[in-house]
Amino acid sequence: MSSFFTAPRSQNKRKLPSASEGPQKRLATSKHGAPKPSGGSGSSNRPPPAKPHPSSKKAPERDESISGSDLDSDDGDDSMPERGSSEEPSDSDNEGETAAEKRLRLAQRYLEKTRQEVEEVDEYGFDAADVDRDLLAERLQEDVAESKGKIYRQLSAELDFDHAAHTQFRWNSDTVTSVAVCPPFAYTTTKDGTLTKWKLQDLPKDQWPQTTRRKPKKPPAPPKRKPERICFTKSDSKRAKDKGYRGHTGAILAVKASQDGKFVVTGGADKRLVIHNAEDLKPLRAFTQHRDAVTGLAFRRGTNQLFSCSKDRTVKVWSLDELAYIETLFGHQDEILDVDALGQERCVSVGARDRTARYWKVPEESQLVFRGGEKEKKGTLKGVNPESAAQEGSMDRVSLIDDDLFVTGSDNGTLALWGVHRKKAIFVIPRAHGIDPPLKLSEVSAEQNPDPKVIPAPQPRAITALRTIPYSDVVLSGSWDGCVRVWRLSADKKKLEPVGVLGGGSELPNGTEEPQLNGTADEDTPAPKPDSEQLVRGIVNDIAIFERGDRGKDGLCIVIGTGKEMRLGRWKFIKDGRCGAMVFEVPKLAKQASDTPAVEDE
Repeated sequence: MSSFFTAPRSQNKRKLPSASEGPQKRLATSKHGAPKPSGGSGSSNRPPPAKPHPSSKKAPERDESISGSDLDSDDGDDSMPERGSSEEPSDSDNEGETAAEKRLRLAQRYLEKTRQEVEEVDEYGFDAADVDRDLLAERLQEDVAESKGKIYRQLSAELDFDHAAHTQFRWNSDTVTSVAVCPPFAYTTTKDGTLTKWKLQDLPKDQWPQTTRRKPKKPPAPPKRKPERICFTKSDSKRAKDKGYRGHTGAILAVKASQDGKFVVTGGADKRLVIHNAEDLKPLRAFTQHRDAVTGLAFRRGTNQLFSCSKDRTVKVWSLDELAYIETLFGHQDEILDVDALGQERCVSVGARDRTARYWKVPEESQLVFRGGEKEKKGTLKGVNPESAAQEGSMDRVSLIDDDLFVTGSDNGTLALWGVHRKKAIFVIPRAHGIDPPLKLSEVSAEQNPDPKVIPAPQPRAITALRTIPYSDVVLSGSWDGCVRVWRLSADKKKLEPVGVLGGGSELPNGTEEPQLNGTADEDTPAPKPDSEQLVRGIVNDIAIFERGDRGKDGLCIVIGTGKEMRLGRWKFIKDGRCGAMVFEVPKLAKQASDTPAVEDE
C-alpha cells in the first residue's frame, strides 16, 4: 500500500478520513516495536522507518509514486517490478530518440547480425578485417538489391556450363510433364498421373566424409550420382465423379514445391489443384475452382502464397497456410499456359493465342499488358530463307528475372526480353533453338514423282521450357534440338547473349545455326548430328534450378524433364526421345592463377 504522503493528491481528496477513523497510511515501527503514526513531511523527530515484513510487500501501482519516497529500501527495490529499468528494454527507453537515431540503432543491430553470419575462419593468411569488410559490403549490396527487386548477381561468368556433369534417371515410360525442386528433393510428374519424389545425391566431396585422422589405405568409393526414389502417388481415373476424393483423376501437367518444404502442389488436366504433404505425398486438399485444365503454378518467393493459371483464362491466388482460395484475376482472352512470381505480391502470365504477357499487381488490382505476335523481318537472320519468316502464334513460356524484367518463349522459337516500363519487347532473338530439317518428298506427297516445290519451308523449333535464376543474369531455355541453351543478360540489361550449351561445350548440335542479325544467307548448311550423339534426347518440357551451398558457392544443380511428346499435346512426337529426367551439376569456374601469387607472397 502506498504511503499517505506519497499517494497522488486526487486519492487524498477522494478518501477523507472520518473522526473516529485515522487516515489510511503506512505505520513506521519504532526501536521498541511499537507502531507510531507518521508525521508531516518536514518532521525532524520522526524515527527512520524499519524494513517491512516480507509478507507485507506489494508492488506499487505507479512507479512515479515511489520516485522520491523516504520509505524506499534496498530490499523493497529488489521485490518491485522494474518496468522502466534499463535492464529490460522497452519503448520508454527510446521514447526521446528521433527518427534518424532509430534508423541508426536498427542499422547497427542489422550490421551486427550480418557480421556474425559472414565470419569465416582465416585459413590462407588473409587480413580478417578486410575479408569481413568485403563480405559484409557484398552481403549488404545483395540484400538491398533483392529488397528492391533488382538484378544483383552476375553468375554467368562464375559458372562452368561447358563441363557440367549429367545423370539421367527414370521410373516409368511416360512423358515427364513438369519438375520441381526443394533441396535435397526433386519432384516429377508424368502424363499417366504419377507424382514421384526423389532424393538428389550430394556433391561427391560431401558423400564420403573422412571420419578418422589417418589417411585411409583404400581408395574412396565411387560417388553416387543417380537420385533415389523415395515415394510416389498416382491418379485414379475411376474416382472422377467422386467429389470427396482429394487426389487427381487424370494427367498431371504442373508441379511446384514450397520453399519451407511442407507442401507440394500439382495441377492437372482434370481441372484439379491438389495440395500434398511433402513428406509422404499424401493429398491434403483438392481445389476444384478452375473450370479447365491447370497448366501452370508459381509460389511467391519466401511465402506459401500460390498462383495458378488455367485454360479457363484465369489466374487464381491461394494461401496454403490456411488452405484457402483468395481471389481470381481476369484479363486474358485465350488459354493461359504459364505463370511465374518472385518476392513481391505480383505475377506474370502468358496467354497462348492472344499473344500477350500480363503483369499482375495484385494489391493494386491492376495489370500491365505486353503484346507480342510480331512477324520476323525478312533478311534479319543469317542462313534463313526470307520466304519462311514465321509468325508468332502462341506465347508458351515465361520466367521472371527480377521485379522489372522477364523473358518469354514462343511457338516460333522467339526468345524475348521484356521490361515493365515498356510495352514492346526490349530485345528479341528469333529462332533461338534453330529450325527443323526439311521434310522428305515421301513424307510430303504420295505421288511417284512429286514436285520439290511442295516441300514446305523448314519450321522453327518452339521453346518448350524456360527458366531463370532469380535476381541474376542467367537464362536457360529448352526445346527438342538435343540440348539446353544458356543465355546471359547483358550488363546494360538490354540484350540477351548466348553463353553456350549446358554440358555440351560451345558446339551447337543437330545442325542448328547461331542466330546472326543483319547477315546474308549461307550457301552451306551444317549436316545434322545423329540422334545417338545428342546429349538430351527428346523434348525438354520443364526446367528446375537450385544453388548448391550458401548463395551458390558450390555451383548449380539443374533438373530437366524430357519426353517423347510435348506436355500439353501430341502434335510433336520424337520417336527416339527418352521419357525421364536429367540432373546437371554445374561447377564454379576456378579462380585465375594471377590472383594467387599475391596471397602466397604474404
